[in-house]
Amino acid sequence: MEIKVKTELNQALAIIKRGCDELLIEAELIEKLKKGVPLRIKAGFDPTAPDLHLGHTVLINKLRHFQDLGHKVLFLIGDFTGMIGDPTGKSATRPPLTKEQVAENATSYAEQVFKILDKEKTEIVFNSSWLTDLGAAGMLKLAASLTVARMLERDDFSKRFKGNQPIAIHEFMYPLLQGYDSVALKADVELGGTDQKFNLLMGRELQKQAGQAQQCVLTMPLLEGLDGVNKMSKSLDNYIGINEPPEIIFAKLMSVSDQLMWRYIELLSFESLETIVKWKADVAAGENPRNVKVKFAQEIVARFHSQADAEKALIDFQTRAKGGIPDDVPEISIKIEGESVGIAQLLKMAGLVESTSEANRAIDQGGVKLDSKKIEDKNLQLNKGVTVVAQVGKRKFAKIILN
Repeated sequence: MEIKVKTELNQALAIIKRGCDELLIEAELIEKLKKGVPLRIKAGFDPTAPDLHLGHTVLINKLRHFQDLGHKVLFLIGDFTGMIGDPTGKSATRPPLTKEQVAENATSYAEQVFKILDKEKTEIVFNSSWLTDLGAAGMLKLAASLTVARMLERDDFSKRFKGNQPIAIHEFMYPLLQGYDSVALKADVELGGTDQKFNLLMGRELQKQAGQAQQCVLTMPLLEGLDGVNKMSKSLDNYIGINEPPEIIFAKLMSVSDQLMWRYIELLSFESLETIVKWKADVAAGENPRNVKVKFAQEIVARFHSQADAEKALIDFQTRAKGGIPDDVPEISIKIEGESVGIAQLLKMAGLVESTSEANRAIDQGGVKLDSKKIEDKNLQLNKGVTVVAQVGKRKFAKIILN
């Protein structure tokens, strides 16, 4: 019986530590797990960006792992702290959100996370529930729990202080309030990105001061974007949004380098570790890594859309790869002045490029086709009454009707 319990514990630890950057403190977590009582797993999200991308889901996937092991997830939406703004990694004070923005973004978060999390094992909580009641006296008492010197140990604060960049007093409150969230929720484990380590440890410190059992801290790596260099970010246009069309998600994942593919699989796939080990062995033995990429891309599309969408996305990708035209090309009717329009202007009007200069660059690079034929003439004119299927790059298509 003891061997079985130990085996189950080791298996649970392997799942929990899969893909994680750091677990503090592992011995404490083992003791918590040994009690056989569902743990309270906390992760906080400031509702600053309502559209989730795969980088965000690294943390949410880990929450799902805990749920699959029988634990309860406390999905904390920082509607109170979101009006302060987390200064982590910021070189300047971030403008606060309005109550209306926070409410709108929080609703969007809640709708999206249940594409991954088990709704029955998730409690969505808002930290305004306890932080609003804390009041001025409570805030001052909380502020007295830490020194300025300790706060300046945070890398981003330290850099701004040394660089003579302003740090607003309210920014010092953010890690304290995040730590107090753990006290209010009596969290057993808190998850966050590697850039959140200082804030996560603050929860341990404040729980200790409150006489509570200290939470364990698990940090997850920040997922690189499609460029393989920078953190996935919408502003850098290297992201894969979970609400993007199935064929776009599939094509973007297929564009990931073979080396980066394994990183994505490790952090995003729900396949077993044994399956992933087999995939790696098969590729090492000569199998085309593209075959693994297809399986992974279909898994992700099915998770956020459906299995039928995943199958259709594969067919769409294969059609495009062969130079064909997909079945579901959007149809756009464009009214022009005069009897004709230039190709660059047409592509801009159809929304396939942002500017005529971008269109001209795409033509120079051989990335523009009309009815599957490559266009090389930047001065090409198209007459009124013509209907063509325009393509820019591998993913952008439009059936254009000129009126």
